[in-house]
Amino acid sequence: MEKFSQFRDRGSGISPFLPVTTESSLPATLFHAVLFLFRLPIFLAYSTAYFLVLHHLPFLPTVLRKLLLWSLLAIPGVWWADLQLDGVKRGSLSQQPRSRVPQPRSIIAANFTSPIDALYLAAVFDPIFVASHPASRKVRQISLLSAILAALSPPAQLTPLAEWEKKTQAGGGGELTDLRALLARHPDRVVAVFPECGTTNGRGILPLSPCLLTAPAENAIFPLSMRYTPPDVTTPVLGFKGWAGFVWKLLGRPTHSVRVRIAEAVYNTTVATNGDFHYPPSPSEEGGGGEGRGEDLPTREEQQLLDRIGEALARLGRAKRVGLTLKEKKEFLAAWAKR
Repeated sequence: MEKFSQFRDRGSGISPFLPVTTESSLPATLFHAVLFLFRLPIFLAYSTAYFLVLHHLPFLPTVLRKLLLWSLLAIPGVWWADLQLDGVKRGSLSQQPRSRVPQPRSIIAANFTSPIDALYLAAVFDPIFVASHPASRKVRQISLLSAILAALSPPAQLTPLAEWEKKTQAGGGGELTDLRALLARHPDRVVAVFPECGTTNGRGILPLSPCLLTAPAENAIFPLSMRYTPPDVTTPVLGFKGWAGFVWKLLGRPTHSVRVRIAEAVYNTTVATNGDFHYPPSPSEEGGGGEGRGEDLPTREEQQLLDRIGEALARLGRAKRVGLTLKEKKEFLAAWAKR
């Protein structure tokens, strides 16, 4: 769409915010409608039962919770997940050491394209999800349901940092912390971060949040890419229309496949995280309206670490790194609503 050409990355020509569309014939559309109407009540009933009751049972074993999530994925036909490790030959996955995959006390840095992202990660790794901001090293722990809804809800990350912090604290959304403190409190869990802070259509990787720079030097960071076939279940457009289109495509197609690629672990060897790390007062506390703190701006060495993770996500996902940010996405969403 040429009218949205200003939201193309100048270097690569990629438009990461445009929704992906696929052609369909009339017979196929009728078949999708029948399948959608059959699955919808089952999907709604199962989802409601899980997130309102089963997910909150304290005695529910992790293995059973994962099995229930896989059952939820099976209802819309997410049958097949092609999992591969970067640089490992197909068929030799079982021969690799456990250090090649995320495990407790490690961090998953995943691309963010669809509500299925969080659901798949929960079904495989049972991680702690966090919300991040593109201008802050702080994160906020969120639930699985919040991570799913974030893929289609207008994120608070579209606001300036001071406003994001104020809304987070005033709304009772949990305290702001960092990855080092979170891992110290939960040494038996994996932490999952979507460092792009907002969804794309999977064709571009947005600049990453500096929250990854608070990871301890000894804890592994695993870049993880997820791609879907058909690719139209990605949700770069938010709001009610985005939800309606996503649910139609999710439940109306017979099957969906997930292509998962995990890169080799990256370690934070930057100076800032090896020493004592202190946060100065936020702009809201000082009465200012700036976008971020001095320490939140990465140094050259820290930026190289973020670039390395971003390049791994782009390579694994066969995408391009783009210079567009959530500021451009906010402008895109406003323009898309007026089209």
